[in-house]
Amino acid sequence: MLDIYDENMTHLGIKPRADVHRDGDWHKVFHCWVIYRDHDDQDWVILQKRAPDKDTFPNYLDVSAAGHYSAGESLQEAKRELEEELGLSPRFDELIPIGKRIGVARYENIVDRQFADVFLYECNQPLQDYNYQEDEISGLIALNVEQGLRLCTGEVDSITVPAVGYDENLVTITLDDFIPTIDHYMEKILLLTTRYLNGETYLFI
Repeated sequence: MLDIYDENMTHLGIKPRADVHRDGDWHKVFHCWVIYRDHDDQDWVILQKRAPDKDTFPNYLDVSAAGHYSAGESLQEAKRELEEELGLSPRFDELIPIGKRIGVARYENIVDRQFADVFLYECNQPLQDYNYQEDEISGLIALNVEQGLRLCTGEVDSITVPAVGYDENLVTITLDDFIPTIDHYMEKILLLTTRYLNGETYLFI
């Protein structure tokens, strides 16, 4: 069951998730991007590859950890997605809030209208040490910020990234591997990652 809202975030009631997506009701989701800077001063963002049986955008690259708020669930409680999907258990005050993103998408018969609370979380855990939720996630990649920006801006057509859960430890990706957006969401996250790791604190998506 999910809380539903109007376009001004006024609470309207509660509905089953399937009905919310069928009817295109506004609802809340949690997004957290896991980021880090390595010993060579290279910045990275962890992305998940969605499982092949997901009802929207199966096999696409997506935010590190994300999920719907259950009806009545608080922002602090929603960080459970990090533990459920990636095996990470940070305190809530270790998450870096970067604002709210409005997302609208249509996928086959699903209309997804969401208010996303977006966070960064700094964690330099090796990629192979993640205990990810295999029924939701089929693999993880580490996206180098500099290379990711070159890909997003069309400077290059593809890049090679470290991966787990794939057939190889290095895989080649293109923009077609990402969930399509019209607001340059991935580029914004890459830029905010470096700004945060450079010490900036006033950050908004």
